Amino acid sequence: MPSPTPTLEMLSTELAVLRPRMDAVSLAIHARPELKFAEFHAQQVLTRWLGESGFTVTAGAGGLDTAFVAVHPGTVPGPCAAVLAEYDALPGVGHGCGHNLIAAGAAAAAIAVVRALPAHPGTVMVIGTPGEEMGGAGKARLAEAGVFDGVDAALMFHPGDRWLTGRPGLAAAHLRVAFTGVGAHASVSPWQGRSALAAAQLFLNALDSMRQFVPPTARLHGIVSDGGQAPNVVPARAAVDLYVRDRTAGSALALVDRVRAAAEGVALATGTRAEIHETGPMYAERRNNTVLAERFGDAVRALGADIGPYDPDGPAGSSDIGNLSQLMPVIHPYVQIADPGTPAHSDAMREAAATPFAHDRTQVAAAGLAEVVAALLTEPEVLAAARAEFAAGAGVPV
Repeated sequence: MPSPTPTLEMLSTELAVLRPRMDAVSLAIHARPELKFAEFHAQQVLTRWLGESGFTVTAGAGGLDTAFVAVHPGTVPGPCAAVLAEYDALPGVGHGCGHNLIAAGAAAAAIAVVRALPAHPGTVMVIGTPGEEMGGAGKARLAEAGVFDGVDAALMFHPGDRWLTGRPGLAAAHLRVAFTGVGAHASVSPWQGRSALAAAQLFLNALDSMRQFVPPTARLHGIVSDGGQAPNVVPARAAVDLYVRDRTAGSALALVDRVRAAAEGVALATGTRAEIHETGPMYAERRNNTVLAERFGDAVRALGADIGPYDPDGPAGSSDIGNLSQLMPVIHPYVQIADPGTPAHSDAMREAAATPFAHDRTQVAAAGLAEVVAALLTEPEVLAAARAEFAAGAGVPV
């Protein structure tokens, strides 16, 4: 006989008990921001808590030093529900994307489930997925390594400036365009040089000219990551790091072809050579499983969250959760931790991610995730419906 699903009240009660540790873990990660694949402190803080809570922890999962898998097996076979923890920070900004809240909330959600349902069927997992920012593609790398084999659904939330069950997630190619020219003295004999920096500047102008003639959903943006070493030397090397995004991987790749042609044209015009390579795997577009997203929405709404539906016209970033959403049912709702209009990846969002208000909202979000995990384990019809939607290619392509 299936185990009864713990009530939302039971899960919320457990999370209230867990709240001091959740806050401490979140603030510890926030105070020591670590970039992609260097998140050793965050990994340690999270795995210690999960290990103390009865999970069997494996660090360095999938060949990534700062990844981990924490497993709580059930008393009888059943589905496997994975809650995902992100914990990398942004260069120069720190936790301006609120990954400290994602990580602490994920662990709290999973621990709340096993406390409320100690004899649960199936498996509760927390998978630490490093390197989401800056094209690290930690989730894609872990999937390729087999870490998600046997997982039936993957769940996470993301901080933002409003509550939403989902929003668009663009496919993204991560590129570096490197120009090689000829060095020379910039004053004595500049005509003997061929400036790689001039090529990089012209390339950025070409991207600006292209923007009028790409779909409204596309995004082309980059930085000069190498512009030379000294003002009196014609730069022999320069590079532009950029992202090419659009609603689908296919349309993003079509834009990459145009970017490549622009770089080759610039090289011809400046007497330089252009080389283009990926700095990380492509992030796929995101599919939001509406069966599970609506279950999350109902739970947090019952706890007072004014959560809105998927917004097809909302602003869109990219994440490696999109790669997972091509493999299994996935949800990626948004949780308001800051005033509407607060930009992501900003100092303001970083400060918001350490406030009591943000942790209040994270507790609610953790309850929503715990509700979905418990339903997947104990209500066979929920997983069946999620699988059917995924198999049909349905769900909102976000």
